[in-house]
Amino acid sequence: MLSGCASSPPVADMKNVQPTSASSQRISVQEFETKLLSFFQQWQGVRYRLGGMSHHGVDCSGLVVLAYSEILALPLPRTTEELAKLGKPISKANLQAGDLVLFKTGWSTRHVGIYLSDSRFLHASTSQGVMISRLDNSYWQQKYWQSRRL
Repeated sequence: MLSGCASSPPVADMKNVQPTSASSQRISVQEFETKLLSFFQQWQGVRYRLGGMSHHGVDCSGLVVLAYSEILALPLPRTTEELAKLGKPISKANLQAGDLVLFKTGWSTRHVGIYLSDSRFLHASTSQGVMISRLDNSYWQQKYWQSRRL
């Protein structure tokens, strides 16, 4: 079994989660990115905590769940493993704001973030907390696994 950055069980029944896109929620990709950046301002620097979903600590999948819940009122499953099964695969070249970017950070460890634009993504780093990183950073380039559009 693959482990992700969350140890909690999924919070939503996968049969009831309907993949969506920013446009199907009547929000443009640009507006979604603006809302993601506003969300980031509220969470910037919050420390990483495995299984966390509060300003006292949050993990990578928890941050994704919270962002989608706040911005689109879309319930998502709680683990990186389950998030990696949602939506449809997207190539790196076709990424747009709101797409999930997933990484293999260890033999059985996975990491997830939300793509913004210009090779940037929002995530909860184990060492630096909630931050924006670049996909073209040598570490993230090496660990990149897949992208998904919800």
